[in-house]
Amino acid sequence: MRRLFLLLALWPPAPAQYDLIIRNARVVDGTGNPWFRADVAIRDGRIAAVGRLDPAAATRVVDAAGRILAPGFIDIHTHIEGAIEKVPGADNYVMDGVTTVVTGNCGGSWPNLAEAFARLENIGIGLNVASFIGHNTVRRRVMGATNRAPTPEELTRMQELVEQGMRDGALGLSTGLIYIPGAYASTDEIIALARVAARYGGIYASHIRDEGARAVEAIQEAVRVGREAALPVQIAHFKIDNRRLWGASSRTLALIEKSRREGVDVTVDQYPYDRSSTGITILLPEWALADGQEKVKERLADPATRNRIAREMERRLKALGHKDYSYAMVASCEFDRTLEGKTIDEIARTRKGRGLRRQIETILEIVEKGGAQMVYHSMSEEDVVRILRHPFTAVASDGGVREFGVGVPHPRSYGTRARVLAEYVRRRGVLSLEDAVRKMTSLPARCVRLRDRGLVREGFAADLVLFDPDRVQDRATFRQPHQFSEGFDLVLVNGQAVVENGKLTGARPGRILRRP
Repeated sequence: MRRLFLLLALWPPAPAQYDLIIRNARVVDGTGNPWFRADVAIRDGRIAAVGRLDPAAATRVVDAAGRILAPGFIDIHTHIEGAIEKVPGADNYVMDGVTTVVTGNCGGSWPNLAEAFARLENIGIGLNVASFIGHNTVRRRVMGATNRAPTPEELTRMQELVEQGMRDGALGLSTGLIYIPGAYASTDEIIALARVAARYGGIYASHIRDEGARAVEAIQEAVRVGREAALPVQIAHFKIDNRRLWGASSRTLALIEKSRREGVDVTVDQYPYDRSSTGITILLPEWALADGQEKVKERLADPATRNRIAREMERRLKALGHKDYSYAMVASCEFDRTLEGKTIDEIARTRKGRGLRRQIETILEIVEKGGAQMVYHSMSEEDVVRILRHPFTAVASDGGVREFGVGVPHPRSYGTRARVLAEYVRRRGVLSLEDAVRKMTSLPARCVRLRDRGLVREGFAADLVLFDPDRVQDRATFRQPHQFSEGFDLVLVNGQAVVENGKLTGARPGRILRRP
């Protein structure tokens, strides 16, 4: 007997059953159901157990002390091309609790997804990345920026490029139908390409043609694509951007509900701000932007054409309900950083004087010199809240990976998730905590068919965020956007901490999420 005890004492201890246990958490699991108390165990980057667990079974234990443990947030509408290569940790996103982003939106994607994915895997990334294949990117490769319908041969080539993107792992096809050259495409062209994505189980994500006076027709077009190509539809950054039509979201949301009753799987996403952000060229008529930058410069150099463009800009401005361009602020301008953070009205007054025509001349000069990224105060809080409350609205930023301190970008790239939790859950009670988490986790995962993320569930990827709902706060503002969110104490990506004790760890455990 004594010999047996000696042998047992010398026997090596059994390895830990789990890599990590998070104890004493209030789990908001992403379903929208009420929170519950539980421990969550992680092994090999996956959630291994949820319940009452023995802390001795883990290599490491974190005491949640009653804080909220939720799935990592999934942002299905981002634009990270060219930026994540510079900031591979995606610091602004992970500090806001984001563990997965979907890029390639609004019709613009990496032209070769296989090469882009391989490049990111080589450098290592701080969060998970998935992508659409972009229609604008595909059309530009085949047809340039020409304003015409494709020939049969050109359409076939575009279909081949979409198919290659889907084989490389794209989640589906995206369009940006207010941008060039997508604005020149017919609905039939989009349907022909969407059918290719549908064959591979993809979805159709669209920045629709109009978000104001013709929003109903634009939504109907997107629904038609989904119906005829037989694939789900995700309508991007759902909004009403025409001051004359503020309040019309009740009608556009009713159209979404009607389409769903008729059998089209259509959902929407939204960023929780009353200002948008995109390029300055959307202020010009579409025809003026055809055939590339040199042709644009030629048109602007001709006095008669320049005057025609200016007159059309005036008419469109009035149709949108604005008296001038003081609602438009420069977010980033590579050729002149001094313009950043200033409105078109402010720039015009210092250079050309007062008046609408002087503002238009300022815009045209910026376009001639290479353009700028803008922020537009074009939406109402009433519509923002109504859309946010809708059960099929997922929260997304429409932002990008940011180099800290560069430019004056929209604060949504830094604070979207914290803003929802602080402003619309804690302060105003627009959403319950559980529904807000659902809109940032399982709903976006379902929208783009990410099958093993978005829930605190055994077998799912261990993308998790731990936070105190009383302390979470967005700090980014329109004038001072480069400020990280506060209150996200622990952020895990595939089981590894990218944020711990509210600080960046520098870890890069992110993966490329390809369509199954």
